[in-house]
Amino acid sequence: MFVSDFLAVDHQGHLTIEGADTVALAQQYGTPLYVMSEGQVRESCRRFTSAMRDCYGENSLVIYASKALNCKEMCRIIRSEGLGLDVVSGGELYTAMAADFPAERIFFHGNNKTPSELQYALECGVGTIVVDNMTELELLDSLAAAGSKVQEIMLRIKPGVEAHTHQYVMTGSIDSKFGFALENGEAFEAARFAQKCKNLKLRGLHCHIGSQIFEIEPFCETARIMLRFMLRLKEELGLKIDKLNLGGGFGIPYIPEHDPRQPVEFLRQVSAVVHEQCEQLGLELPMMLIEPGRSIAATAGITLYTVGAVKEIQGVRTYVSVDGGMPDNPRYALYGSEYTAIIANRAKAPADFKATIAGKCCESGDLLAENIYIQKPVPGDLLAVLATGAYNYSMASNYNRIPRPAMVMVRDGSSREIIRRESYEDLVRNDI
Repeated sequence: MFVSDFLAVDHQGHLTIEGADTVALAQQYGTPLYVMSEGQVRESCRRFTSAMRDCYGENSLVIYASKALNCKEMCRIIRSEGLGLDVVSGGELYTAMAADFPAERIFFHGNNKTPSELQYALECGVGTIVVDNMTELELLDSLAAAGSKVQEIMLRIKPGVEAHTHQYVMTGSIDSKFGFALENGEAFEAARFAQKCKNLKLRGLHCHIGSQIFEIEPFCETARIMLRFMLRLKEELGLKIDKLNLGGGFGIPYIPEHDPRQPVEFLRQVSAVVHEQCEQLGLELPMMLIEPGRSIAATAGITLYTVGAVKEIQGVRTYVSVDGGMPDNPRYALYGSEYTAIIANRAKAPADFKATIAGKCCESGDLLAENIYIQKPVPGDLLAVLATGAYNYSMASNYNRIPRPAMVMVRDGSSREIIRRESYEDLVRNDI
């Protein structure tokens, strides 16, 4: 039933997360409430780092894709676990710096970084900027020259590999807003141009083929394509590329039917491909980097809601309304994302009630799940939606002027607030 080993049911029949009673958490902090398991986050970080080291070797780095969940406390945890940090905006970078994250371990992505964001990255001493397009390449070289800096960069490449995922999160094909395409020659020309930039040092290639991917072969094929491109750059331009970032997108179990591969399975196969290809092509083994985000944060989080109206439409469906919805989790409205839900105060009861979980917004598409089975609800019950640690708080909004929920971190049964609940005053703070 559970998507995380840190979830259980106690003697009262209450859902617990890392030993903390969710009913007590809701009473203490209110609902809606994001709850994160620190133990689960750290365990996921260590699974990836140990698998990377064991399968590929020491010349490797796991980078947390912070767009999944970026806040100061997550940055502190990632720092203490020794991972790198991927940021995609000035705001994410500012958060990382506010948490004293080492700038040299920060990788700055994004398809349309503004001049002010790039300038800020240079001032912060960001270790690597992943360049997305020719406009950015020229601008960054100019800004670095004005500051008398030499900035290490990677080029984001579209390898032309399509993974089996939602069309809105496929990013490796030629028809994507991200990166330089291989098929039309623009990636090669970008590398040629970067080679001539006096204030940029091209050290690596980056790619990302999509999100919530369960197959390993697309990653293996991507590695083969990227290494062949590295060989071409070496032979035709004399460019030595010593870092290969294969991105992220590893799937996680939102529902029991999902069966993702473990990091060690993925890394064992991909590492073997990189070693074999480098030997065949006569390339030195590059430093290998990967960027898990969802697979570190998602299953570590749950969201707690209070059930309001239960509305049965005879012969059609039953709507179970909660005190949150698409403002705190827009993923169902955007992608039709599946979730597991549990009545947390009666988690031992049979989940035999067919329900559609509705949010409180004035929007017919404000749903969190349709036709799922939960324990029979009544108003006042506590509903837990599982695996909401990634892309829920990150994508939250104030639609209908609803304040964003608080977030708490749980460790060994104890909780602490890491993001305060917004107030109505916060909603009008910037109004004039």
